[in-house]
Amino acid sequence: MTTRIPMGRIANLRGSLWMILSMALFAVEDAFVKAASQVLPIGQILFVFGLGGAAVFAGIARIKGEALYTKDVVSVPMRVRVIFEITGRLFYVLALALTPLSSATVILQATPLVVVLGAALVFKETVGWHRWLAIVVGLVGVVIIVQPGTDGFSALSVFAILGMIGFAGRDLASRAAPATISTAILGLYGFLSIVVAGVVYSVWQGVPIVLPDAATSAYLFGAIVSGVAAYSCLMIAMRTGEVSAVTPFRYTRLLFGITLGLVVFGESLTSAMVLGSGLIVASGLFILVRGKA
Repeated sequence: MTTRIPMGRIANLRGSLWMILSMALFAVEDAFVKAASQVLPIGQILFVFGLGGAAVFAGIARIKGEALYTKDVVSVPMRVRVIFEITGRLFYVLALALTPLSSATVILQATPLVVVLGAALVFKETVGWHRWLAIVVGLVGVVIIVQPGTDGFSALSVFAILGMIGFAGRDLASRAAPATISTAILGLYGFLSIVVAGVVYSVWQGVPIVLPDAATSAYLFGAIVSGVAAYSCLMIAMRTGEVSAVTPFRYTRLLFGITLGLVVFGESLTSAMVLGSGLIVASGLFILVRGKA
């Protein structure tokens, strides 16, 4: 006797696989960016990466017959989104360049917690005391990883925190963006924001342009390809299956990022990172479970 699997469960499985693939590709993108930062200035990396991604999404939009500019792309939510995108990308790339990949990835996992916090404060969504407690526990996990006031503290870890806040703000602004804006157009203007971040930081830093060698050019190309693919997989995942079933697999980026940091860059995993990341992931999963109940 053959047992039929419910279509909803199949959709959730497919969405989960797309999410895992997306997180793996985002981790690969981070590794390529970190490798390129050993040779190129941060501003130049942001500029080239943003320009490449914007060109790809512009091409996708035109193939689909979509207009690259409408009045909706300059709406208030989209302008706010651009500001947070610039902030998130700039500071997270700085974190990738100046701190271990594994620690930057771990801190980034607090983004869903900050999104829930922002949704309660900005969109007035109801958040019970159980979820407030989970948010506090998750943020305590970030503090444990950063270790302020101890010998293990690095002020550079603040870059990852600022990047995480920027990404959370971007996600909240995306939710408020007009529904008429497609995924390709969101991707286009998201990557154009990275171009702006690169220009602003290059002007502030005042360093000359560096001609990349073959290896560094390959790193940049790999970052663009994996970044665009990761973004596309993420959008497919969020539109396949139930959000509550798919979203928890965002935390697989933690595993991919730590693994690449240990294997590729020879980083070490501290007990503080293990404990802190455990609190962050547990808090995020708890919030998702409570939201489903």
